[in-house]
Amino acid sequence: MKVKDVMQKDVLTLHKGDFLDVAENIMTLGRIRHLPIVDEKGQLIGMVTQRDLLRASVASVLGLSKTAERDWLAAIPVDQVMTKSAVSVGPESELADAVDLMVRRKYGCLPVVEDGRLVGLLTETDCLGCLLNLLRPAAAELGRRQATDLEC
Repeated sequence: MKVKDVMQKDVLTLHKGDFLDVAENIMTLGRIRHLPIVDEKGQLIGMVTQRDLLRASVASVLGLSKTAERDWLAAIPVDQVMTKSAVSVGPESELADAVDLMVRRKYGCLPVVEDGRLVGLLTETDCLGCLLNLLRPAAAELGRRQATDLEC
């Protein structure tokens, strides 16, 4: 199975000049934890995660109101907090290799890049959905075998 068989193809992205308040809005409304940052050609230049937003936010430490926190985040461009050397995989990569990478490095997602351009995103949720699709038929077969064994 290949990464392209499981990855999300419609990916929300930001540009390096966008601000963290926009990232926070997208993440909150879209219930997503990772936003790829691309240049004008669609090439991946970094990633912003919810963890990055938490590190950039001072509201919890200083006891700021939600409005003050939003004003603070609106002043920080995403390129100041993004991970610039995001590890990526290609769409033709073996899914098992990508999952192994995610597990070993404790990544929540991997950007999928082809010819330098972002073409998708492989997330933990995508991988768990794939696992569920594999487990259901196996569980059903196991149930049939157990029922057959009981008929003896």
